[in-house]
Formats: sequence, structure tokens, C-alpha cells
Amino acid sequence: MKNVKLLLTVLSLVLALSFAASAQSGILTSIDGQKIDVQGQKDKVVVLAIGASWLPLSNQQAIFINKLAKKYANSDVVIYFVATDSTSAKSKNYASDDEVRKFASGNKMNVTILRDSDGLATLKKYNIDQLPSFVILDKNGKLATEPYSGIDPKSDITISISQAIDKIM
Repeated sequence: MKNVKLLLTVLSLVLALSFAASAQSGILTSIDGQKIDVQGQKDKVVVLAIGASWLPLSNQQAIFINKLAKKYANSDVVIYFVATDSTSAKSKNYASDDEVRKFASGNKMNVTILRDSDGLATLKKYNIDQLPSFVILDKNGKLATEPYSGIDPKSDITISISQAIDKIM
């Protein structure tokens, strides 16, 4: 019995480290179960819109996401919404994939929705201190600018994000 407990502990640790390694390497899972390497999108500029379904400002963020997606629809720019809602039902910030889908659908988001399963890996990786935020990765998968953190509902953040994208293109 002692060996079984030890084995379960070791397996749990290995699984936890593999999830952390995935987030650190830039691999996130879409709500459809597809693994996406956001840093491995060769010759593409990647915009990560990082928010949460429970966060009221993410509704405003969705408007900006849709505006950027429309502007860059036929270009080498890929836009993702990264939901930081926890996938652990024990967490106070928990949201199921269906709840995140409902949030995306209600905001008419037309981009791929990714999950940051613990809700913190993406924030730590890109040194984000506020939600919602936008992160731009250059064509080599490197951080192109400082994150655009927080949203002022009275201003259009897509202007400065578009200028940064256009410089990279």
C-alpha cells in the first residue's frame, strides 16, 4: 500500500510538471481539445487576448478582439482569446469549456479560444499584472511589445495594438 501511495504521488508530480511545462513552452489547449503552440506559429504575428469569462471588462475586450480579427482576417496575423478561468471545479474562478463557449458565443467571438488551465501560467509567462490584457508575439514567437494590460472602455486599444502589429509585418 505504501508503494502505491508513493507511485501515485510521483505520477501526480509528473503530470503537474508536464502541464506547467506545456504552458511555459507556449502550448495551450483550445476548448475543442486541440493543442496549439502559440510561440511556434512560424512567420505569423500572434495576438493573445488574455481575459476571463467572469470578468466584465472581457466583454469589452471581445469587441476589440472582433475588430482586430476582422482587420487582419486575410493576413499573417493569428488572434486567440486565452481564457484564464480555472479548469478545476474547486476553484472560485472555475468555468467549464461550455461556459467559456457560451461567453465567446455571447460576445460573437470569431477567434480560437484557448484555455490556461490553472489561470496563472500565461500571466506569469508574459509578466501580466492585470486582466484583460493583450500580448503580441512576433513572427519568431517572441514577445514583440510590453503587454497591453487593462482596458479603458472609453478608448480604442486596437489603434495602438494595430500600430504595433503593422510595424512587425
